[in-house]
Amino acid sequence: MTSPFIRTIWLVLVLPLLSASMALAQALPTIASKTKDMQKYPGYFTFYYDRDSGKVWLEVDKVNQEFLYVNSLPSGLGSNDIGLDRGQLGGQRVVYFEKVGAKVMLVQPNLDYRAITDNKNEARAVDESFAKSILWGFKAEAVEGNSVLVDATDFLLRDAHDVIGSIKRTKQGTYKLDASRSAMYLPRTKNFPENTEFEATLTFTGGEDAGRYVYEVAPDVQALTLRQHHSFIQLPDNKYSPREADPRAGYFGISYFDYATPVNENIEQRFIARHRLHKKDPSANVSEAVKPIVYYVDNGAPEPIRTALLDGARWWNQAFEAAGYKNAFRVEVLPDGADPMDVRYNIIQWVHRSTRGWSYGASVTDPRTGEIIKGHVSLGSLRVRQDYLIAEGLLAPYEEGKPVNKTMMEMALARIRQLSAHELGHTLGIMHNYAANNNASVMDYPHPQAKLDRAGNIDLSNAYGTTIGAWDKVAVAYGYQDFPAGTDEKKALNEILAKGRAQGLQFISDRDARAPGGTHPDAHLWDNGANATDELLNVLKIRGKALQNFSQNNIKPGAPMSTLEDVLVPIYNYHRYQTEAVAKLIGGIYYTYVVRGDGQPTTTVLARGEQQKALDAMLKTISPEVLTVPEHIIKLIPPRAPGLRNNRELFARRTGLTFDPLAAAEASADFSVSFLLHPERASRLVELGARSNSLSLQDVTEQLVENTWKRKREKGMEGLVQLQTEQIVLTHLLALAHNESASYQARAIATATLKDLKSYIERRHTLNPKDSYQAHLTFALERLNRPVSEEVLPSKALDLPPGSPIGSGTVMGCE
Repeated sequence: MTSPFIRTIWLVLVLPLLSASMALAQALPTIASKTKDMQKYPGYFTFYYDRDSGKVWLEVDKVNQEFLYVNSLPSGLGSNDIGLDRGQLGGQRVVYFEKVGAKVMLVQPNLDYRAITDNKNEARAVDESFAKSILWGFKAEAVEGNSVLVDATDFLLRDAHDVIGSIKRTKQGTYKLDASRSAMYLPRTKNFPENTEFEATLTFTGGEDAGRYVYEVAPDVQALTLRQHHSFIQLPDNKYSPREADPRAGYFGISYFDYATPVNENIEQRFIARHRLHKKDPSANVSEAVKPIVYYVDNGAPEPIRTALLDGARWWNQAFEAAGYKNAFRVEVLPDGADPMDVRYNIIQWVHRSTRGWSYGASVTDPRTGEIIKGHVSLGSLRVRQDYLIAEGLLAPYEEGKPVNKTMMEMALARIRQLSAHELGHTLGIMHNYAANNNASVMDYPHPQAKLDRAGNIDLSNAYGTTIGAWDKVAVAYGYQDFPAGTDEKKALNEILAKGRAQGLQFISDRDARAPGGTHPDAHLWDNGANATDELLNVLKIRGKALQNFSQNNIKPGAPMSTLEDVLVPIYNYHRYQTEAVAKLIGGIYYTYVVRGDGQPTTTVLARGEQQKALDAMLKTISPEVLTVPEHIIKLIPPRAPGLRNNRELFARRTGLTFDPLAAAEASADFSVSFLLHPERASRLVELGARSNSLSLQDVTEQLVENTWKRKREKGMEGLVQLQTEQIVLTHLLALAHNESASYQARAIATATLKDLKSYIERRHTLNPKDSYQAHLTFALERLNRPVSEEVLPSKALDLPPGSPIGSGTVMGCE
């Protein structure tokens, strides 16, 4: 029997709510009457389109039920520098509708902080400790049973993807959304049982201060029209089993703080991102999948690109087969009429931009568990042309009277296969692996592998890998293996990683490989070879051969001779990435993502002999014979022909319209020296020199000065290059001496080196201004005597033209 007190509370608290609800229902029309003249779209969230007003009315029949909301950009701006690519995924978030009187709120709970427990009070304490986000507020306009009708038009016609912010952040102009030129895009507004898809055409106006990148791509900079997409997606069921993350496995994932975790355990929980995949028979060595993973290649990609994309993506089936799956991974062409933004399609999209740039693999992921719901690859279409350009530079293929060498197209398509596999790997949840050269993983960045044949000619027949790598099979086994019931999963996963280590495989990802002061001797971007130093010497030979052969045959008959510079740039700088790789051997420390008890080494300083070998090779890259552009090439390149723009893909210059061979040498020398005297490397060399048999910073600075300032004088262009390189060395020594991010002793050693160099210069200085060498010494002394202040900083050399990405750098991953 209910007590009088409880009855009183019920009357005080509940009756007013019921009364308000009844009053709302009586005051509002029914959904049927409100929408009787509208087009109905039944599905996950039923909605209606009013053609007269252009409005979208959303029927909210799932209150306090979580779903996934994703925004994306189906049609882009076309500028690699601004971003905003076709097919770009935006934010993804778990949300729910909450009804409060006549209001309907779209609420995003805070999943970064949770309490995974059956104790509701404990969960409530965490929920109330951290903020939620109400993303939008709607007004109830009609009601029927438990369903409420709201006007969703303003929500769908807003700048959800932050186009305005992206343009502003890149300093390309100030824009605002123009509602009068924005409307729903009905061809891509659809409904399905488990997902509701909306698309809107949005126009952004302004542009009085539009930047160069906007001018490059917009027909009218005062009106930029793009489309934005909104997806309401039913969350997966609870039959997915999250897999714990392991730093050695190389997976992206999710993390959150679980405040229900016992005090003696880690409060931060980490799980990998992966698709749901199960064997029909987990106990069988080989089994078909309950539901295979299927990807679709953009039907807008032309041939032979489309076939190359299909072929490369299908490499991953080798890894799934190695994990005991049969027909578990497929790649097909996207059916006509299918929407690439539809969550039901894993997509490999062919994206066009005005300039080459990064490709990337992203995904729609359940933030609760890490389950990948949709993989979405974006491949830049201009990258295949960059590989073709590299092949033109290496082969000089346009000899009159001879057919064009097919090797160039074969190499470019081989790169597209590898790129397709690489970016798809990110959408499987797999990180970059930069310690996997020699084709151990498609998740590394590959430089085209060239060699000299027995006749001394450049051979590109094996420029890129043709299959999935051994590491990739280990990664797929870790992420996707379906174990029989009763298996100790943690132990089984450890065994998978241990077998990979036994094969000599290792995993090192972005932070360790990208840092310019990096230290891991095996972790590099765009490198080749089992030994980085040996490969640099090989690359220099190939570069030398290509420069020796460089002629008008590097461009097609009828092409402006000034376009020879376009082909020369990637060949002259052909060694840049292998140089960067070798630099990391100097002061190099080998390490792994070791966990306690797995038997891997922690840290090992690279042997002094290996470091010295690397330093010798680095010094070779700044020698006059390597840096000097051959005379026969200089004579071939006239100023830019009319109609051809100077652009960032070309060498910087200090000579106005004419080709500047000294500027090319300046940028290349500065590139090498900047790695040798990087403040982090310099500080590390000081430390290693004190505690191990390593090269010291004194060794590096002494040999650097000995091989530049104190080497034999060259003549002609090589002499000019030599003088210029010496000033670059001085620049970096001055910078290091006054760089407060370097250690005190590194700065002290740089200062001592400068003092010794000054004494050397003073002994050779005779004040003969007509002698170019004496002028060079006078300028160096003036720089050494100049007071260093915030106003007077060491000179900065010219930059190299952009090289990365080869084949044209957070989403899940990019290349």
